[in-house]
Amino acid sequence: MINHDKKILIVGLGLIGGSYARSLTKKGFYVTAITRSQSSIDYALSERMIAKGYSYVNEEAVGEADIIVFSLYPKVFSKWIEDYQHLFKPGAIITDVTGVKSCLVYEIQDKLRDDVEFIAAHPMAGREVYGVQNSDDRIFYGANYIVVPTDKNTDHAIKICKDLGILLGFERISTLSPEEHDEMIGFVSQLTHCIAVSLMTCCDNEHLVAYTGDSFRDLTRIARINEDMWSELFMLNKDALIEQMDVFSKEFAAIRDMIKNDETEPLKEKMRLSTKRRALFDKK
Repeated sequence: MINHDKKILIVGLGLIGGSYARSLTKKGFYVTAITRSQSSIDYALSERMIAKGYSYVNEEAVGEADIIVFSLYPKVFSKWIEDYQHLFKPGAIITDVTGVKSCLVYEIQDKLRDDVEFIAAHPMAGREVYGVQNSDDRIFYGANYIVVPTDKNTDHAIKICKDLGILLGFERISTLSPEEHDEMIGFVSQLTHCIAVSLMTCCDNEHLVAYTGDSFRDLTRIARINEDMWSELFMLNKDALIEQMDVFSKEFAAIRDMIKNDETEPLKEKMRLSTKRRALFDKK
């Protein structure tokens, strides 16, 4: 497990970065943060989520960190590495929370100093609200955490990344390649957000809220979406996402045809298969 003498820096103090800070500080780690908003730093300090915080790139904070967690948009993360990697402590381990990997991990590893290691990770947790004020380390409990190594990663860095997931309280720690990650995320995350957005934009009835039950609310919870972040993620993973959208469209069309052609038994069989697969997600 990660020693408590390791200093941890969070870069990007939003919902996920803030939740990391809350959790790691509670567990006795020395946690600092860098983020653009001074009000976010002030809030984190007032909540005692961090020991120190800066709304600019503080050279001392970067240089003393043993582990740095980047909670930034992919393109901002890449530019940050270009501009400030000279500040990293030799031997530092950096990781991330970014929702796409293939387009980012190899690029970061290729341009990173040889004495610093980047091991990618993706915490599969979140809420439909944003900002450090909404951070809550309980979002990690029972959730999934994916470690995304390449052949450039050492066993030491991979273990630290997995240990970080355990410390944060994730229930399952999985390992995927960047390509496997993006294919899977295209289906379980990005496609579902596309479906939720489509449900909210395909009907312009302003009174839907007066007629819906739990099923519609559950399906569209994630339609309250950060358009800047998610549009960037969609575009960076467009090939995998479009492939999953095509598979979904084919399956949806098949169900449509069953209904149109009064094919009751095939429709029931689809429902039985759906019920069987969904049961695997039920909490034991």
